[in-house]
Amino acid sequence: MQTLKTSTLDASNAILDYLHPAGEGWLYTLKRGQTLRIVDLEGNQAVDTIFYNANDTEESYSVTDTLQRQGGIYLSTGSVLVSNRGNPMLTIVADTCGRHDTLGGACASESNTVRYATQKKFMHSCRDNYLLTLARADNGMGKRDLVPNINFFMNVPVTPEGGLTFEDGVSGPGKYVEMRAEMDVLVLVSNCPQLNNPCNAYNPTPVQFLIWDSVQ
Repeated sequence: MQTLKTSTLDASNAILDYLHPAGEGWLYTLKRGQTLRIVDLEGNQAVDTIFYNANDTEESYSVTDTLQRQGGIYLSTGSVLVSNRGNPMLTIVADTCGRHDTLGGACASESNTVRYATQKKFMHSCRDNYLLTLARADNGMGKRDLVPNINFFMNVPVTPEGGLTFEDGVSGPGKYVEMRAEMDVLVLVSNCPQLNNPCNAYNPTPVQFLIWDSVQ
């Protein structure tokens, strides 16, 4: 169910205003009480995101705990992102898109091969972004730390038979989602480089990240 809500936060008061390139990875530590806004600048851009407890990365976002707790498969205003230990990690406090995917996963060389064609195996993928970003951070994290992610702004309907389809996005230029951190969280992002399905209109575009210290 879509739950649209605009933010009361003023961008001029943000402590970070970062334009993130199309198709690239990003890692950031968000402190408890801070608010993160992700802006879909041009529309239809999927932002694949994983969250970890910044002080103990064995605690991470759990799709099963989150969906069971809220009783639904899509995220929007009011959704609480829950960890694999049952703790609240972030709360979505504003959302002008209205629906975010939890089931589609992150594209990888293997999925590119299965979904599209053998020659697509070596195309850039979200899984590659995650691993490259963690390697550059040199924080001891790697492949074993990757868990199911959230696809902000991505449209993955569930068919009556229980299958998943990748459809045109439901977002648009300037749409955003805003989350308040309930603990110190490590934010791992792949600004999806996918060129083979319409999640980003076959054209990866930049996104914007804004962060506020507290509610204004």
